[in-house]
Amino acid sequence: MLVTGGNGFLGSAVVRQLAERGPGRVSCPTSDEYDLRRLDDVETMFETLSPDLVIHLAARVGGIGANMERPGDLYLDNLLMGTYVIDVARRVNTAKSVVLGTICSYPKFTPVPFSESSLWTGYPEETNAPYGIAKIAQLTQIQANRDQFGQSAIYLLPTNLYGPGDKFNPAVSHVIPALIKKAVDAKESGSDHIEVWGTGSASREFLYVDDAADAILLAAEHYDGAEPVNLGTNEEMPIRDLVVLICELVGFEGEIRWDATKPDGQPRRRVDPSRAKESFGFEAKVTFREGLRTTIDWYLNNRVEAEARAI
Repeated sequence: MLVTGGNGFLGSAVVRQLAERGPGRVSCPTSDEYDLRRLDDVETMFETLSPDLVIHLAARVGGIGANMERPGDLYLDNLLMGTYVIDVARRVNTAKSVVLGTICSYPKFTPVPFSESSLWTGYPEETNAPYGIAKIAQLTQIQANRDQFGQSAIYLLPTNLYGPGDKFNPAVSHVIPALIKKAVDAKESGSDHIEVWGTGSASREFLYVDDAADAILLAAEHYDGAEPVNLGTNEEMPIRDLVVLICELVGFEGEIRWDATKPDGQPRRRVDPSRAKESFGFEAKVTFREGLRTTIDWYLNNRVEAEARAI
């Protein structure tokens, strides 16, 4: 089995769960070993490892700031990695591939909850579009390959992930780690306020990383459909409420100041997870408050690792 991105945030959770399920050879090479943006590296990786299952999690990601600063990098790197992994898996007759998409691929004004049938009904929110379009191109690729070559590949769409092992460096962090770091830094420095991007009106849905890993492995074992599948909790929270909750759990009691000159991103995000439940029995287990508390504790105990810049 090959897990690309197996040393990253989500990949590490998948590899841990695989280890818990019993013995078996799992390869999770680093980008130093194989640069998945290079076709020859991908071909060598498949030739060397000969996987019967590929779980493609490798990606270059970031929050709104990174999406605005490096849209070209995020588009091209993710497009090339996915294209090459899927194509080489097809050419060497890998038995099955699991490809991770992104909630960023949904149109900006998708009706809530997001149904998989809405994926092609509009253009993604502008700050997410290069990344989201690069990822959804992989859905087109695996569906085309299924039709023409009979390739067994599935496509999963996790909502916003969070949990231990997430990236807390401001250059690449998503909303939850960014807010946790702001609140912790303000508390420790004695600041009387924190500044947060946007207006707080946008809402988000969050999936705990171990729940996401569980969903991926269930799908790998039990799903072989052509249609994409959402992974989520069917719960959403306004960012203004999220900030208040994080400050409460961190113990920061100062003022929250909103910078309305900065973008909110997509107005709302919540997916319809019914296809995942019906197709392979997935339901999220970790409550948001419990998962957030665990994430904060992990960050406080692993500051150097958490804040290291990893793209």
